[in-house]
Amino acid sequence: MQAASRESYKIAAERLDAYVRGAEPSAVATTADDILSVAALLRREPRLRRALSDPARSGEDRAGLLESVLSGKIGADALALVGALVSGRWSAPSELLDGTERLGIEAVLAGADIAGELGEVEDELFRFGQVVSGTPELSNALSDPMAPVQQRAALADELLAGKARPVTGYLVGAALAGFGGRSFVGALTRLVELAADRRDRQVAYVTVAAPLSDEEEQRLGARLSAIYGREVSVRQTVNPDVLGGVSVRVGSDLYDGTVLRRLNETRNALAKR
Repeated sequence: MQAASRESYKIAAERLDAYVRGAEPSAVATTADDILSVAALLRREPRLRRALSDPARSGEDRAGLLESVLSGKIGADALALVGALVSGRWSAPSELLDGTERLGIEAVLAGADIAGELGEVEDELFRFGQVVSGTPELSNALSDPMAPVQQRAALADELLAGKARPVTGYLVGAALAGFGGRSFVGALTRLVELAADRRDRQVAYVTVAAPLSDEEEQRLGARLSAIYGREVSVRQTVNPDVLGGVSVRVGSDLYDGTVLRRLNETRNALAKR
């Protein structure tokens, strides 16, 4: 998002945080569903999207238009939160859509946090992403843009039945629908990061040839927490191809100490002689 859009989103996100304090998880879940239904409407209706982000109209005018379209169709809390979004300045209609979708997802995560489930939801999303990435046939089936979302969602629901919380399945459905315009696996990764961020944590993606022990994982997490100044969720991927050592990615930072990297560097150096 550009600066104006980020500021508008920040104001609405702060209102969301104020709303969820003291709210019941079920009420927050309903509000989240309403906000995401507005995002789906904005995706389907580009003219409405443009009208609600039109810089030539005042924020009050845009909020009034939103209320005229959605009053009685979504809850008052969701209407107020989306109204806070459309009252702000948006650099492009697409950024209003992204902001609405992000706010809905943040509301889902907030509801899970209130219910004391957010850590488990983060774990379940990551593990499901690992299963998908490690099974090419499954990855192709769930990522196929030509297959209807409902068909792919039915497959995901079958895989998750009895193994994950309902909110995890809901978020997987959002990933299948292309949350933020991302691929399915990319959307899952982003959801893991947003869940960690709501818990005031950073995610470290660790690739190793063999699983780290609990003690090794804790030591690595402690070192990374000291570097980044906040708690770190260590997410392991086991890949025998790296041969040994550890690769760690935190945001845009990559620390690659794998044997495979060193072998590749040696091979490249020899090829230049």
